[in-house]
Amino acid sequence: MKFKALQENLRKAMRKRIDKGDLTGLKLAQQTGFEQAHISNFLNSKRSLSLEGMDKVLNVQHLSVLDLLDPAEINKRASILPPSPGEFEDVVMAEGAIAAGEPLITNENVKDILKFKKAFLRRLRPDIKGARDDWRRFVLVKVDSRDGTSMYPRLNPGCVVLIDRHYNSLENYRKNEQNMYAVKKDGGTTIKYVEMVGNSLILRPHNQSWPVQVIPIQEGETYGDHIVGRVCYVGVEVYEPGGSSDRFRLRMRHNFAQNSQGTAFSRAIKG
Repeated sequence: MKFKALQENLRKAMRKRIDKGDLTGLKLAQQTGFEQAHISNFLNSKRSLSLEGMDKVLNVQHLSVLDLLDPAEINKRASILPPSPGEFEDVVMAEGAIAAGEPLITNENVKDILKFKKAFLRRLRPDIKGARDDWRRFVLVKVDSRDGTSMYPRLNPGCVVLIDRHYNSLENYRKNEQNMYAVKKDGGTTIKYVEMVGNSLILRPHNQSWPVQVIPIQEGETYGDHIVGRVCYVGVEVYEPGGSSDRFRLRMRHNFAQNSQGTAFSRAIKG
């Protein structure tokens, strides 16, 4: 919210108190030490207050800047999910560009919220390179057609990947098994196998008909700056007859995750 909007909300708050009989322009002038004409001009939108002036009005009226914010705007930009009760944890789904660049995912950027078993998430081992402690750890991203095809059959277009953003190390999570990573590229993310060669990250597809990509590491950067996180779970849509009407569902065979309606994901990889 811009300063002008905050000032207008303060003006409305003062007018509301005056209309209710709880305040007068003269009293507000006396409280703040301003001339009555100055306060009158402010209340009638003929002039603005300085930051110091706004601060005086807020103090004498026992208000804070938070009282001037639109509740809808606060909710839109809120980034902290409430603690999840029970055995499941809420994990947000966002666009790849948001997952790549936003430490905290605000409500306006949440596409969906799915539930994962807390016990499963706790078992996942982090390996942070750089400053990532303040990043929301787990984020879901839907795989696009290019990544789904280039990583086939490990991924499919439209599948959902769980990204551990606290694992941006190139150390193999499991011995003799390549990690899949979400990597920052072209303003978004791409899912690939990753290795470091010289001063460049090499992005390799699983599908050998797709080209290898190279990301040079610039001076002052580390490879960890380019890695969004390790793919630690893949969910796919499973077609299921639904009695009188067939439908697609997200189903899970091993009970690690489910969406808010109780429909679950099938496990392609785990951990």
